[in-house]
Amino acid sequence: MRPQTLTRRVGAGLSVSPEAAEAAGQAAREARAALEGAPVDLAFVFLSADHFAGAEEALEAVEQELAPAHVLGCVAEGVVARDRELEDGPAAAVWAASLPDAVIETFQSVALDTDEGVAVTGIPNLDDADLVTLLVDPFTYPAAGFLSKLNEEEDSVPLVGGLAAGGGEPDTQALFCDDEVLYEGAVGAVLRGVPVRTVVSQGCDPVGRDSVITHAEENVVFELAGEPALERLKGDLATLTPEQERSAARGGVLAGLVIDENRADYRRGDYLMRGLTGVDEETGALAVGEAVRVGQTLRFHVRDAASADADLRENLSAALNGDRAAGALLFTCNGRGTNLFPTLTTTRALLRSAVRKRLVSEVPLGAFLSGGVDSSLVVGLMTELSDRPVKTFSIGFEEREYDELPHARRVAGAFGCDHHEFVVRPSAVEILPALARHFGYGRIDYLSPLYRAE
Repeated sequence: MRPQTLTRRVGAGLSVSPEAAEAAGQAAREARAALEGAPVDLAFVFLSADHFAGAEEALEAVEQELAPAHVLGCVAEGVVARDRELEDGPAAAVWAASLPDAVIETFQSVALDTDEGVAVTGIPNLDDADLVTLLVDPFTYPAAGFLSKLNEEEDSVPLVGGLAAGGGEPDTQALFCDDEVLYEGAVGAVLRGVPVRTVVSQGCDPVGRDSVITHAEENVVFELAGEPALERLKGDLATLTPEQERSAARGGVLAGLVIDENRADYRRGDYLMRGLTGVDEETGALAVGEAVRVGQTLRFHVRDAASADADLRENLSAALNGDRAAGALLFTCNGRGTNLFPTLTTTRALLRSAVRKRLVSEVPLGAFLSGGVDSSLVVGLMTELSDRPVKTFSIGFEEREYDELPHARRVAGAFGCDHHEFVVRPSAVEILPALARHFGYGRIDYLSPLYRAE
């Protein structure tokens, strides 16, 4: 008898239903379909801020659909699934994986004030971990300090995750850990027995020069290469290209701290990116979103769409090295998306927002569908935003050269619409009394072409 091969499977689903439980359930069903009946060992649930109030119901819906051994997730500012990123409006993304032979341990961690400072609890043993995932409420958990300490003690542990921004204000975050919804601290999982390859794409373009920090206290840099840090920054900004100036205006300037000082030279990806959080004009000091030390190398960066795209493609190709992955779990930051790729994504977001506003109605709505670009786009967005088939209406003609019904029919079928068609024929004489009544006065400037729908 031949041994059975255990296959790792990963699926992802996305829903834009306005109801949290329904959205999570739909996304979970989509994710489950890719597993072909295999059990779910680990699931991630990400909800947009619109679903914060329904977080508990959403988690219950995922539990019912997937019966997962473990669940992690959070309420985020936006969600990503498959080939789509949604930064506004209601949305739910579910990632589900069947990982035979994997050992998975989930955990919850909280921060406590002590006489010696802040202590964190609940972090398990990380020895021999293939991957650690961590989701943090930034308003109740010292993420930066914890990660710095972890890097000192467990520098070989691959850790991925992010800050659960939620609505961007305190008390608008929720974290998921197995069957619990938490409103503070951090949640995570330790995975063993799973081949994982981690990839980081920072999406930043270096500007100016590498500079050694020559005077600093905690997260404040006073001097770079012997001159006031602010003056060094001004000098580097003077070298920006026009495109870099536009990038700086959109996403600001970041401080890149060299990760490995033992390298002969530093390339893209060799820097830990942190924001500039303050400037002191009087002293020329810069505050950075990370504790720094004298002797560290720092270089300023700006967010750059081309670098972000190239960075991700190159790093993915190098990590996979020709192999095929069972799936991918993506964590992205608020600085990307429309902030970094404004042209197409901004246009789509504006159109989607406009359509969503016009769907607010106490009566059923439909759409006129010609099969052309404009109406097809509107119907497609209506389908995304609606929890039922969109009613579409198309008018056709007996003359084939003018008839667009075949095009409209294909579009309606692609989006699963409740489609209705009408064929109109010339009948000006028959409807002349009705025309006069609708025009509201006894004068008609023209009669051709006039049609009546049947």
